[in-house]
Amino acid sequence: MRHIISILMENESGALSRVAGLFSARGYNIESLTVAPTEDPTLSRLTLVTRGSDQVIEQITKQLNKLVDVVKLLDLTEHRHIEREMMLIKLKVQDADQRAEVMRLAEIFRGHIIDVSAATYVVELTGDSDKLDAFVESMCHFEVIEVVRSGVMGIARGDVALKL
Repeated sequence: MRHIISILMENESGALSRVAGLFSARGYNIESLTVAPTEDPTLSRLTLVTRGSDQVIEQITKQLNKLVDVVKLLDLTEHRHIEREMMLIKLKVQDADQRAEVMRLAEIFRGHIIDVSAATYVVELTGDSDKLDAFVESMCHFEVIEVVRSGVMGIARGDVALKL
């Protein structure tokens, strides 16, 4: 099962390496990973997506809690939550019909065309991973030059929060 784990950790060199090393040493895969400083400059928030049985995820969270750099963590999939990912996709557009079709699909998916050249469009899109996958699929009739995705970010709904 897919799990989104949010981690508050010390904003120090090597902290990310120790988290990634834990996954690597135990043979667990990280599907996506985002990290950035929080409002407290001494802390960073890391959000990672991994897959595993409940037993595996329990083992992962226990091991993460043992790391000195990890201050607190929350498995967002145990709570109602919001998740978002950002994608930039560069497409080759050769004529007015293709430009119009890309604009139409970008509008349907609530995306934005953020760069235009004589032969390319860059579309910015945010949403959950399924939405981004669906947009890429809808672009199958175009030449996709490049796709860049941010990785999943998430936040719990309601009173649940990852804070000190």
